[in-house]
Amino acid sequence: MNRRAIVAANWKMNGSLALVNSMVSELNNVTLNENVEVVVCPSFPYLAAFSLASANANLVKAFSLGAQNLNEHAKGAFTGEISTSMLKEVGVNYVILGHSERRSIYNESSSLVAHKVKTALDAGLKPILCIGESEDERVAEQTETVLAAQLQPVIDEIGIERFTDVVIAYEPVWAIGTGKTASPEMAQATHQFIRKFIAKVDENIAVKLPLLYGGSVNATNCEELFAQADIDGGLIGGASLKADEFKIICSAAKG
Repeated sequence: MNRRAIVAANWKMNGSLALVNSMVSELNNVTLNENVEVVVCPSFPYLAAFSLASANANLVKAFSLGAQNLNEHAKGAFTGEISTSMLKEVGVNYVILGHSERRSIYNESSSLVAHKVKTALDAGLKPILCIGESEDERVAEQTETVLAAQLQPVIDEIGIERFTDVVIAYEPVWAIGTGKTASPEMAQATHQFIRKFIAKVDENIAVKLPLLYGGSVNATNCEELFAQADIDGGLIGGASLKADEFKIICSAAKG
């Protein structure tokens, strides 16, 4: 079946108001294949600016705004944190959760990530759930064990039926920002495992679940990666900061 394809831009702690405006302008000239959606996830200070610039430019409906994180609480004394209501008020539809940098640098556990996924869904936001193994874990042939341990708490927290509103991004930690990329065959094999893992609980949901690949995706390798049977787009880091390159990646996605 043809699943919807998603290309999501994770700007991380990069960007500027100038990039917001230039990116909106450039994305207005992108030709997307049918059933493809582009999600741009700037840092928190630029969310409202991107939303406003998109509205002023009449950016087409195939483009959505995403955030890079959220707090699991609705409101309160959590200095420096962002709630779902704040995100929704500035036009956010998606939120990246469980990124390896959040897990490793900020010690977010899989149970906390699962709770954040539930918080997002309860608020009507669509989580982009990130999972992935380290290089040592890949070498030790522990990839499937690690991914299962990251996925199961989310299944337990929200129930498999709510995965109809979840996107999963597989990002091998060893390939993020390193220039290393999983071969298309390696990426496909891992995506196939993820889909089969979900299918053990609910095959119908697994078939429709968008699975994105992330890890040094660029304009050169995107087409071959996106051609794989179980890869439905990408979560793009550094290449999403370059409008010309990001446009090529967006155009390569096939729904």
